[in-house]
Amino acid sequence: MNIKTQLNDSMKDAMKSGDEVRKRTVRMVLAAVKQAEVDKREELDDMAVMNIIQKEVKNRRESLEEARKANRDDLIADNEAEIKVLEAFLPKAMPEEELREIVQAAITETGASTMADMGRVMKIVMGKVAGRAPNDKISATVRELLQN
Repeated sequence: MNIKTQLNDSMKDAMKSGDEVRKRTVRMVLAAVKQAEVDKREELDDMAVMNIIQKEVKNRRESLEEARKANRDDLIADNEAEIKVLEAFLPKAMPEEELREIVQAAITETGASTMADMGRVMKIVMGKVAGRAPNDKISATVRELLQN
């Protein structure tokens, strides 16, 4: 079952059970997916949908930080609940050690030695990681290992 189908099923379940947080969150993700499909004029594959979900999680985390700075307990609780709902659709997160090993192997494979080679390394790593780690974490790890 693809991720888009899982999202639709989850929204139906949330509507039946009255789970407002899950319904609202999944509906926002489905709207973002639909908008991306309209923009690209093609149906998105699971990887693209996963990227949209990761982007939504990132947005919620940024909102969470802002809510913490403003001492808004209501917004903190909402964002944490939405992040929890979204993470259910993402694959299990990759441990940092495994990510470092993949990045190191890609650096060795490409013969990269400077930051100018970052693009080649990222291309290989992104194919192997397949959405199991956030893009910003991947690029930070590549940058760190290339600078050492």
